[in-house]
Amino acid sequence: MKALISVSNKAGLEHFVKGLIDAGYEIYSTGGTYDKIKSFGYEVRGVSDLTQFEEIMDGRVKTLHPKVHGGILADRDNASHVEDMQANDIEAIDLVVVNLYPFKETVAKDGVTEAEAVENIDIGGPTMLRAAAKNFKHVTTVVNPQDYEEVLDKIAAGTLDLEYRRQLSVKVFKHTAEYDSAIVSYFKGSERTLRYGENPHQDAKLVKTTDDRNTILNAEVLQGKQLSYNNLRDGDSAFGLAKKFDIPVAVAVKHMNPCGVGTGETMVEAFNNAYEADDQSIFGGIIACNRPVDREAAEAMSKIFLEVIIAPSYTNGALEVFDNKENLRLLAVDFTEDLDGDEFVSVSGGYLLQDRDTGKLNPSEINVVTEAEPTEAQMKALALAWEVSKHVKSNAIVLANDKQTVGIGAGQMNRVGALKIAAERAIHLDDSVVLASDGFFPMPDSVALAHEHGIKAIIQPGGSKRDQESIDFCNEHGMAMVFTGMRHFKH
Repeated sequence: MKALISVSNKAGLEHFVKGLIDAGYEIYSTGGTYDKIKSFGYEVRGVSDLTQFEEIMDGRVKTLHPKVHGGILADRDNASHVEDMQANDIEAIDLVVVNLYPFKETVAKDGVTEAEAVENIDIGGPTMLRAAAKNFKHVTTVVNPQDYEEVLDKIAAGTLDLEYRRQLSVKVFKHTAEYDSAIVSYFKGSERTLRYGENPHQDAKLVKTTDDRNTILNAEVLQGKQLSYNNLRDGDSAFGLAKKFDIPVAVAVKHMNPCGVGTGETMVEAFNNAYEADDQSIFGGIIACNRPVDREAAEAMSKIFLEVIIAPSYTNGALEVFDNKENLRLLAVDFTEDLDGDEFVSVSGGYLLQDRDTGKLNPSEINVVTEAEPTEAQMKALALAWEVSKHVKSNAIVLANDKQTVGIGAGQMNRVGALKIAAERAIHLDDSVVLASDGFFPMPDSVALAHEHGIKAIIQPGGSKRDQESIDFCNEHGMAMVFTGMRHFKH
């Protein structure tokens, strides 16, 4: 019996080869795999011993030969196939063990060139795998090192049967299909393997579904290293909030939550307000600006460590400022609002699909439910806080004045807890600060706590059975409250 082994992933190889030799297999191999097996001290023959033809073209051509593929593909129950094998001195190959050049791993590296990607497109490997998988009636195909132990067990037990070979062949075709898909996506530009996912032990890839310029995946990367999984998610979150504003705004995001949002007459003023909103959390964060970044804004941003900056464009002066920050990613993207399309999240067994949350605050539909009405400045602050609350994980509380957020409480299991965090983190609390809640108050405890911190105006969806209790409290303490009739949960 003959086994042909050619693997880029050498994990478990020594134990597997020993098991095959002990079971009576004659081992043939190529290139680096041949050298590795020799280093184990095991007897191994080169594929050129089968083909009587040496590798050429730097190894590009070595297994593409009738004596390899004839030995793999021959139907040994077909008399004419057997005659052809005998006439051409072709020996049967019973076991094919191949895993492919690391194409996905190569293109995931920073700065990889197209030439490097091309050299990591495996040709002989997939050809041998598909040939062996097609002929599973006679040939066992192993593509995953995790199957080595089970294959050895079945060889020892004499149960390496047709049904098991069929199962292995399915794994092969799945593997080669995914491999080819990765190549297509790389050259088409629609898919890219990332270095890792949320954590280093998680594999991840980027898959584009549109070429629209007003998306984070189609942004122009002006400088910096490859964007990570977390960079892309945080960047999309910051971008999604920044493009909701008609006035200059800077949005700082950390771990999928806004940590500071500032507005202003200029971009530098907006950024400084965002920075002031939470000068601790912004460190190592991501900034999205809905106006071009000029030199003055760039100089302010360059004073702290940022991972990514996203903007419609950058002046030459700004690019000069950022030039010495080689790891800082600069993205230029179209901020045109896109109100169409769905969003989905994965769940065990499938995914959930929904319309995007495009609900906007309509001043004509705001319902002032208290005796006190918000002032013009308070309404401006309420609109800012309400827009930000849509982008904060629930339960969400946003405290803001008319130019910036001053405190944010995100992702808490109860609303009072979110308010406590927002108040604790607040840069200041006075009668200029308003409160936005992404969901209604089921009881007046949050309103009472807001009063303790001097907050005079609140915006919330309304709709609780106990709304009147919150309204009564506000009336007793001279607070203004408005209902929007629309909640903005973000899980």
